Amino acid sequence: MSRAIKYFKNNRTLSFAIGFTLAFFFYIIFVLGPVSNCFKFDVGKNSLGLSFYYTKIMVQDFFEARTLEQLLCYSQFLQIWDAIFAFFYTLMYASWIRYFFKNNSLFLIIPILGMIADWSENYVELLMIETYLKSSSISETFVSLGSGINSFKWILSSLTYFIILIGIIITLKIFLTNSIFRNKNHNKKL
Repeated sequence: MSRAIKYFKNNRTLSFAIGFTLAFFFYIIFVLGPVSNCFKFDVGKNSLGLSFYYTKIMVQDFFEARTLEQLLCYSQFLQIWDAIFAFFYTLMYASWIRYFFKNNSLFLIIPILGMIADWSENYVELLMIETYLKSSSISETFVSLGSGINSFKWILSSLTYFIILIGIIITLKIFLTNSIFRNKNHNKKL
């Protein structure tokens, strides 16, 4: 047990990555899930940002299916809870990228841009909700802008996952190569 503690003290970035990953999952389970119940349905889309893109008809259907209270709750969700969620997942992804690619901080820009895209998309969705509540109409411009930002966010997320996957593969390859090399050297000594 003391070896594990010493290992994590010497590998602070790994400790942060594990800690932020746990925080990310706890946030989803204990905060994001419960606060989103006020606008969720058992069937159908519960957030516009969970699809790769959306159309004016999709947004119209999403808004029309909800009461005024549900739309106001969704608006608060976008302003507060989803913004915090983007911050948590960015910390988690950035920590893992930093752990796997210690000398290449350039990769950190991808999850940071993803967070900014998520926040921007939320802002456009808030504009759509505000417009809808005032006039029962939705601007095609806002829909196109929000959908484009949303698609960009998902592309950045995919790139982030790809970078982390490459980091895992490289780390495993180094670990396995070192283990095989150590075993060969150990067998030669015997």
